[in-house]
Amino acid sequence: MELTQCINYLLTAAQHKVFQQMSAKLEPLDITPVQYGVLYCLWETDKTKPKEIANELQLENSTISGILERMEKKGLICRHISKEDRRYIEIELTDKGAALRDETLAAVEEVNRKVLSIMNPQEQETLKDMLRRLAAEG
Repeated sequence: MELTQCINYLLTAAQHKVFQQMSAKLEPLDITPVQYGVLYCLWETDKTKPKEIANELQLENSTISGILERMEKKGLICRHISKEDRRYIEIELTDKGAALRDETLAAVEEVNRKVLSIMNPQEQETLKDMLRRLAAEG
């Protein structure tokens, strides 16, 4: 199979370009794209346990632990023992992490608009739908 016909190659190449743009846009806020994902979970969902966040972001539990550690060192989150069940850690936004919400969401929206600007609205929705379907397979 020709490389440019391979779905893995196409998705990887496209994801790399989007990741570069997202990284550049988030860099002034001192967060990475994956840290944005964690922050989003804390801003917009009730997910506060590392395992819940990892599942939402489709990351391995071992991966999320390093991400959370770096975010805690930056003062974006704090980790503490759950009041309901002492066997679990809960993640909480700090004031600094909460304060990044509007600017970060605006930056992500801007990257999305820029990346998708090469498509008409119908193509944009079709692409997102197809990617959701691919992500749900497995």
